[in-house]
Amino acid sequence: MVRVALDAMGGDYAPQEIVAGGVLAARELGVEVILVGKRKEIARELEEHDDVSRLPLTVVHADEVIEMTDHPATAAKTKKKSSMHVGMGLVKEGAADSFVTMGNSGGALATALFVLGRIKGVKRPALATIYPTIDGYTFLLDIGANADCKPEYLYQFAIMGNIYVRDVLGVRNPRVGIISNGEERGKGNKLVLETVPLLENAPDLNFVGNVEGKDVARGVADVVVMDGFTGNVLLKTSEGIAWMLGEMIKQEVKKSPVAILGAFLIKGAMKRVLARTDYKEYGGAPLLGVDGNVIVGHGRSNRIAVRNAIRVAKSMAEQKVIESIRNHSGIIGENAK
Repeated sequence: MVRVALDAMGGDYAPQEIVAGGVLAARELGVEVILVGKRKEIARELEEHDDVSRLPLTVVHADEVIEMTDHPATAAKTKKKSSMHVGMGLVKEGAADSFVTMGNSGGALATALFVLGRIKGVKRPALATIYPTIDGYTFLLDIGANADCKPEYLYQFAIMGNIYVRDVLGVRNPRVGIISNGEERGKGNKLVLETVPLLENAPDLNFVGNVEGKDVARGVADVVVMDGFTGNVLLKTSEGIAWMLGEMIKQEVKKSPVAILGAFLIKGAMKRVLARTDYKEYGGAPLLGVDGNVIVGHGRSNRIAVRNAIRVAKSMAEQKVIESIRNHSGIIGENAK
């Protein structure tokens, strides 16, 4: 049985929703959930759920919490009794197969580097996410871990993204692209221009070339790589547009009785559309390149999002993503030196 250490103290709705999500996962996913955090607070939340004594749930105490307001690097070094530090320590020791947190993403990255370290040969870890498209999804990385990048970083992001999409998401021969300001070869800034030849010459990457921002949602590639600054702006802009469109639809519907009737008739379809674009359904973002399975979820995650993040963590462990990255020649070979 896969063992997932869950940061019970991380997130806007911790520990209530985090513990509830852990209970759901233990009940439905066939995983052992190790709740890491302040024992008394976790115990209080567990009392709200039935039959938890029969579930594969354990509690590991941690005195401290890396707060959203903490400086990531400082907290990672000074809060060695934090739920993040203790939880990742369980992965390091082999007492857990994966770690999940909905807390401070910068703190998660810094703590992972401090506790787990990088996979040998990896220059920089990348934070990745599933991004909905018209006919499925694409995998974006980096979305915030590295604001400034070198070509060899993006090359390694492509390799790690390719392995994840192939092994965890089940895409046989993922199409890999790089974000740029034009689809033609020769378009892009210095970083893109210097990265493209590396991706073109990678023997086991199905590189499809440049991808414009407007084409990401069209699903022209299964993996899209970029520096963390660009990735974060792309992601946050998309979230803002999605919110704006939702609000505009609500405003327009209220203006007409006919529109209200139409909205009622398509209510089921709208629910399905919202589900396809809801971050809660996708769980969390894998932190690829650190030497352990780490999933970082949205700070606003509720119990459903937590449950789904644990599902992602389970899949990473079962598919041995870390081992595949460790053994890939592109990580340990010339381009990693």
